[in-house]
This record gives sequence, structure tokens and C-alpha cells, in this order.
Amino acid sequence: MVLDSIGVGLLGSKTEVFELALQHCQHMYAPDHVSSVYGRSGTKLSPTLAAFVNGVATHSMDFDDTWHPATHPSGAVLPAVLAISDMMPAGRKPSGLDLLLSFNVGVEIQGRLMRFSTEAHNIPKRFHPPSVVGTMGSAAACASLLSLSPAHCSHALAIAASLSGAPMANAATQSKPLHVGNASRLGLEAVILASRGLEASTVVLDAVEGVAGLNAFYRDYAPQALEAPGCGHEFLLEHQDVAFKRFPAHLGMHWVADAAVSIHKQIIGINPGTVAPARVKEVLLRVPLSKYINRPFPESDHQARHSFQFNACSALLDGEVTVESFTPAAMDRPDLHSLLSRVRVEHPEDNPANFNGMYGEVRVTLVGGDVLAARCDSFYGHWRNPLTNESLRKKFRNNAGAVLPSAKVERLEEVVEALDTQTDCGVLLSQLQ
Repeated sequence: MVLDSIGVGLLGSKTEVFELALQHCQHMYAPDHVSSVYGRSGTKLSPTLAAFVNGVATHSMDFDDTWHPATHPSGAVLPAVLAISDMMPAGRKPSGLDLLLSFNVGVEIQGRLMRFSTEAHNIPKRFHPPSVVGTMGSAAACASLLSLSPAHCSHALAIAASLSGAPMANAATQSKPLHVGNASRLGLEAVILASRGLEASTVVLDAVEGVAGLNAFYRDYAPQALEAPGCGHEFLLEHQDVAFKRFPAHLGMHWVADAAVSIHKQIIGINPGTVAPARVKEVLLRVPLSKYINRPFPESDHQARHSFQFNACSALLDGEVTVESFTPAAMDRPDLHSLLSRVRVEHPEDNPANFNGMYGEVRVTLVGGDVLAARCDSFYGHWRNPLTNESLRKKFRNNAGAVLPSAKVERLEEVVEALDTQTDCGVLLSQLQ
């Protein structure tokens, strides 16, 4: 998860939304050269602003990992713990193992909170999950790394709750990456405020009748008592892995893309080539009902990353979806628009809007009357069909290699792979620019 998150963050440092966020921080705040910025040699910001822009970079292309219940767990946590580590003086930086433990604590808190809600298991409609549980996870991770007392941890999480929440209406816009950046930043700020003595409610995470806490975000939130961690504690990640994306788009797109690739192969074969739209009469997509990822004619790359139609047609046309699929040149192709005009969408009752139970089915009716169909239940990268370590490394090298020289990419990969043996995580921090 750490390797993948750094890779997508480095690639995201080339995006327009990242550049806008970075310029904003540099122009609106006094210089504070403390914490590293992904992919920008010599550029440093205050810890909270570095956590913000690196979080934005991580989610700028929707290429970061996704969990179940639905959230993006790494992007809200890793930039914050890296920024704090950068803040600590040389010789007193956390070990790699301490950093990994805090990272896992931040992910764990997100998973525990979401498991108290049935609503949280589904593709969201109201609040973007990283803006809620991601902020809490960032606070928990930073509190762990700074070894805050239990009382200060409690206040930090409660403060983080007051800094949480962003509406799903901003999905598929340049503002959506800000949700992850703010989660990372504001969780860290909550910890700093708590460490300075700021207090907050002790019942935010409880279910108190008449007083909204986390149920302000998840209406059916019903917390349960947890056993205190002991020697036999098992993290949720040991039982529920994350999904890693092969291309930069909303997770739901990967089901229809894999199904459409199967049909592309039926039409074209294994050799490279594109499907001629003139051969296609209709493209039927059978997908879950989720309004914000049903976009027939996306007008921007952010909308395209949240469009069943666009990703299915790109995969059908080209036999794959890649980073380049979302460039203006690829999006403006007449053949792609011709296919998009032939798409029809159905929402079967047996296709739930959650990442653990949904499927993507594509049926292509050719002009001659033949019908080609393919269904994907677990795409390659889903926790039931995980990427191999080699596929993950290849993804990282491609992403990081777009920003860093090859020698540094190789060194960064080696450092992350051996992070649990590093006595000083400064070795990792020095490789991020």
C-alpha cells in the first residue's frame, strides 16, 4: 500500500489540480521549509500544507487504493505521517517500523468506524468517505506516531470529527482530490491542536441519543465496544485487503472495463487493433445504480474517470484503459464519441451498489445481429483477484518513472520494500523528490 500510494502521488504531482493546490499554498502562506512535496525537488512546505498537497496528488487521478467498506484509505494517512516524520529533527525521526505501525493504525481506524454502519458499505451518496473517516484515520496515525496520551488521542479524534465532511456532489470535479488532501491535513492539525491542550467532546464516537456524532455522516452508525489491543491483535487488513487500480479511474469502472476488454478480444483477437464503431449497433451496460458514475458524455478527464460509459467504450475500442485514455486527444476521438452514442444502461436488481458484491456486464450487439457478452465479477486488482507483486511493482515504476529518474525509482522501491528494517525513515523521505 505504501509503495502504491507513493507511486500514484508522484504521478499525481504532474496534474493541474496538484499544481493549483501547490501554488495556493506557496502564495497564501508564509514560507516554512519543513516537509517534502512529492516530485518537486527543493520544494518544502509546512507539515500540514505538505500533507495537503501530497494528499491532493495521491487522489488527483483517482488512481489510489480503495477498500471495503468504501473509502480510499492510504491517501489520507500516508502524506500526514510522512509530513510529521519530516518535521522531526535528524537523529530523532521515527523508524520505518514505527511509521508503518502508525500508517496501519490510521487505516485500521477507518475500517473500524465504517464497519459500524451498513450505509458505509455501499457506494456513497452523501459524503465522500475519505473526508470523514480519512480525517479520523489521519488523526489516529499522527497521534500514534507522536505517542500522544490516551486523553490527547481522544481529543484529537473528536477535533478531527469537527473538521470532517465533503459532499459527493463534488465527485468528478477538481475539488474531489481536495477531500483527500484536506483529510490528511486536517487530521494532522487536529493532533497538533490536541497536543497543545485543545479539548473536544469525549462522546463523538459514541451513539448518544439526541447528540449527533459520527451518525451525522452515517445515519445508521451504531458503535460497538472493542477489545483493547493486545499481543494477539489482528489488523483488519489481515482479513480484508484493498483493491489496487490498474488505471486511474473510480473503482467501479474496472468491472465494466474488464468485461469490455473481453469483448474487444472476441472481435479483434489478441493482436493490437481498434474496434470500428460502424460494426457496433448497441452497447448495453448492466451496472449498479449510482448516479455520480453514470455519465453518458463526460466533458472533462475527471468526469471521464467517473463514467461507466466512457470506460466501457474506451476498453471496447482500444482493448485497454490506461493513463493516456484520459488525455484530451484520446477523449476527443470521433470513434469514441460514436461508440458513446450507442450506449444503453440497465440497473439489474441483483447488482448492488457496493464494491464487494457488484458486477459489470457488457453486451455488444453488432450490426449483423450477433450479440457478444461478457461479465466481470472480480476484476484484476480487486481483493478477490489481487494484483501480483510484480504487477504492483510495474505500476509503481511506471508512475514514479514519469517524475523521477530511473535510478531514483529503483532506489525508492528498495527503500520501501525494506522500510520495516530502517532505523530512520529519513532514508525514505530523501527519495520522494
